[in-house]
Amino acid sequence: MAPEPSDEFVQSFARGLAVIRAFDADHPRMTLSEVAERTGLTRAAARRFLLTLVTMGYLTGDGRAFQLTPQVLELGYSYLSGLSFPELAQPHLEALSRELGESTSASVLDGADIVYVARVPTRRIMNVTITIGTRFPAHATSMGRVLLAHLPATRLDAYLANLHAEHRTDRTVTDPIALRRVLDEVRQQGWALVDEELEVGLRSIAAPVHSRDDTVIAAVNVASSASAASAERLREEFLPALLGAAERIDRSIRVGSVSG
Repeated sequence: MAPEPSDEFVQSFARGLAVIRAFDADHPRMTLSEVAERTGLTRAAARRFLLTLVTMGYLTGDGRAFQLTPQVLELGYSYLSGLSFPELAQPHLEALSRELGESTSASVLDGADIVYVARVPTRRIMNVTITIGTRFPAHATSMGRVLLAHLPATRLDAYLANLHAEHRTDRTVTDPIALRRVLDEVRQQGWALVDEELEVGLRSIAAPVHSRDDTVIAAVNVASSASAASAERLREEFLPALLGAAERIDRSIRVGSVSG
């Protein structure tokens, strides 16, 4: 039984959460009237909450209907990064690392950065030590490009319009138009390869991880030194193994506790 609301209960906040919870697998896209009906709110109140959530990036709408955006996953990020997803992904990353003899990682998107939430290191291949919570600019990483490529169009447009990309090496793609072309290719092929753009001497290849509703919620990668693995080897040898691991993580999520 739910506790009775106290004097400190913020009704407007509770109603806003009710609007978010109204969207589910059976109701992924709803009109203002449908949201009002499912939440018990008046049309005027439902409209205010919907437009507020659109402004904050948690919903998107075309003037008639609304639907959640992947940004709503931020509301559960602490739980995701602290328990469910890393625990589900870790054994698959460990198996992939043993198979290829290279470091493997998983990350999520946070603003313009990726944040590492799981990792299996083999040897040090970067000048900086990577741990859980390490952040890198998304534009210069394979996992970041996978996650950017699968953003909703409006969020990707906003990201590119405000891009202040750092030249990590002389190979780093920083031009918004060029980066958009790269992300279009990543989206079409389903994976991303970054060749010495984050750091000289480092190559990595990444693939997406999906929630139960097929939303991309994370990315996994294999990273190697340029001297140990050519770009061709990453595509021909590492990629099939990586895609297999990503699919196994997807299956674990579908039967586990992480959902979109």
